[in-house]
Amino acid sequence: MATDVVMPQMGESIAEGTIVRWIKKVGDKIDRDEPLFEISTDKVDAEIPSPAAGVLTEIRVKEGETVPVNSVVAVIGAAGEKPASAPGAASSQAPSEPVAAPAKAAAPPKAQPQADGAATKAPASAESAPPKPTLAPPSSGGSTEEVIRQRSSPLVRKIAKEHNVDISQLQGSGMAGRVTKDDILAYVGQEAQEGADRGAKPLAERPPSAERAKGPAIEMPAFKPGAATEVVPMSVMRRKIAEHMVMSRRTSAHVHSVFEVSFGRIDAIRHKKKAEYERAGAKLTYLSFIVKAAVDALRAVPVVNASVDGDNIVYHQNVNLGIAVALDWGLIVPVIKGADEKNLLGLSRSVADLAARARSKQLKPDEVSGGTFTITNPGVFGALFGMPIINQPQVAILGVGNVEKRAVVIDDAIAIRPMAYLTLGYDHRIIDGAVADQFMSHVKHALENWDPDNA
Repeated sequence: MATDVVMPQMGESIAEGTIVRWIKKVGDKIDRDEPLFEISTDKVDAEIPSPAAGVLTEIRVKEGETVPVNSVVAVIGAAGEKPASAPGAASSQAPSEPVAAPAKAAAPPKAQPQADGAATKAPASAESAPPKPTLAPPSSGGSTEEVIRQRSSPLVRKIAKEHNVDISQLQGSGMAGRVTKDDILAYVGQEAQEGADRGAKPLAERPPSAERAKGPAIEMPAFKPGAATEVVPMSVMRRKIAEHMVMSRRTSAHVHSVFEVSFGRIDAIRHKKKAEYERAGAKLTYLSFIVKAAVDALRAVPVVNASVDGDNIVYHQNVNLGIAVALDWGLIVPVIKGADEKNLLGLSRSVADLAARARSKQLKPDEVSGGTFTITNPGVFGALFGMPIINQPQVAILGVGNVEKRAVVIDDAIAIRPMAYLTLGYDHRIIDGAVADQFMSHVKHALENWDPDNA
């Protein structure tokens, strides 16, 4: 019996993924949970395991192509079943049957499918330009918001909002009628030209919405021929991170509070317990203590562990803690589920395990989703502190600065202590400054007065 392989959802806010590499090719035998293909999103690069054992009989999505989550990307047949086409005719580079075949004009042979937000290309000729999107027929089932999100990326929705365009009324050129960046830009340009022909004010000059302040258009500098530059396209993950960060800044009213914390007591406990933790298979770091202190503070100040849903505040019953992990090719945030149920040893193990598997692309889909609060550690690179951007749909993020020895005044005397700055970035829509400082006071007090019996 054939088994469909679908694009997994690698996070609650992820609507699509890009296939970076097919590890198996058509005709290959494969075991259940054996790596089948590699994907890239704004949250993670990961190898996706096969959902069943058998033979890879069909690949439907090319390498480099971006498709919505839950799209069928391949088919696995029973052992001995013949591929949909001869192995010589179908490979990991060419799908045997596309999921959908949107009508497109001819493109240059070397053109590859790109996700929304791809690097700017040179203007195409009339023959190679993508077709103008048209009004779409009414959809059946699902709310308008769901349809919009299924058929567009955050960047496309942003452009549509700025120009008062209803995406649900457009028929895109992407897979299954998905509205792409080229589609929305073409539509906006077409509307502007038609408006100019009628003597109407161009869309680009109209105010985006009543809620948004007016501002002048920003012209990006052009590259001059012969300039000493190297133009490199963004990776899929880099493009998605860019979209996600811009969206977060537009969504949340960012405010930051910085607290200075003494790690003298933590330093003494850490050196005393370090060997004991290593024997238990964990590494006791400053971050281990910070994670535990933050988890306890989230229980004491629950609004910091919440989300915004329209005019409602959603209080999460569990603390699912995201830990930002820097990679050579980007940044991902694996999540420790039920962090409030773990002790210091358990949290230390979880942090080390998730970071190691993130760097080896072995994270599972549910390990990068469902986060309710995030900690990022720029101090590991020497930064004193940072002003981190909130990881949507969360409402706060804790930045950890470098722990270093500094001269401080204690009881009117100068002393040398290991010190660090901790920064809380929070959404001022639902978290007031007093509440944010209350949360940080909990963290500071816990770290400076740590009970050795809890280590």
